[in-house]
Amino acid sequence: MKGFMLMFMGIGHLYEAFAVTHSLTHFYTASSEVYNFPEFMVVGMVDGVQMVHYDSNSQKAVPEQDWMKQTDAEFWEKERENFFYSQQSFKAEVATLKQHFNQSGGVHILQYMYGCSRDDETEQTEGFGQLGYNGENFLEYDMKTLTWKSRKQQANFMQDEWNSDISRLGFWKIYFSQTCIECLKKQVDNGKRTLRRTVPPSVSLLQKTPSSPVTCHATGFYPSGVMVSWQKDGQDHHEDVEHGEILFNDDGTFQKSTHLTVMHEERKNKNYQLSAVIHLVV
Repeated sequence: MKGFMLMFMGIGHLYEAFAVTHSLTHFYTASSEVYNFPEFMVVGMVDGVQMVHYDSNSQKAVPEQDWMKQTDAEFWEKERENFFYSQQSFKAEVATLKQHFNQSGGVHILQYMYGCSRDDETEQTEGFGQLGYNGENFLEYDMKTLTWKSRKQQANFMQDEWNSDISRLGFWKIYFSQTCIECLKKQVDNGKRTLRRTVPPSVSLLQKTPSSPVTCHATGFYPSGVMVSWQKDGQDHHEDVEHGEILFNDDGTFQKSTHLTVMHEERKNKNYQLSAVIHLVV
């Protein structure tokens, strides 16, 4: 890498002008003919941290965090009953979809994501729900009309079926506006020592070959808000920068990579300094 120097400048913390938004999200996965994989799974997350797991093999709602284990047994039995009911209904839904599309066998996967978010500062809340089948978006919940909207023409029959079920619509209206928000507030309070902690990232600068992009890899940080910026000769540099997605680590922390492409002329003709600056937004 003759011609320029790579440096990591350090980690800063941004404490102001960023409101805290908490979220509660559930992921449901129902499948057929997937080898060595449960027919039904549920993962519940608060602020990106897994709090509960359920699958059709164990048929148990398992707390994944110490602060969730302190919740009373009645709560977990109710969760188990709800997940078991969903297991049966999703199995029937997969069968209905296979029949509708004349699919006699093979691997088929139905995915469902729903939840809510709340801004601590403004107290503004939002609900969200999406349904996908075999990797394609089928339905999405519209918070303005309080109905389900099809994302593909093939899903129109499901849209009509779900929206004609008045009890289903009533359930989701109450869930998104009240039930989910109350549950979110409770879990954030119970897990505040974990959810409101701050863990700085471990950072490395990588370049495979002299012609490869320079990568700044930050990992092990919490919460998920990280801003990575590049500087060239002490000045902010925004061109030829590619920001990767924030990804989960197994321990509940996050990772992110940001790539900078260095032009051939700069590598060859200039002696300059590149540096990466990390800001952890808390």
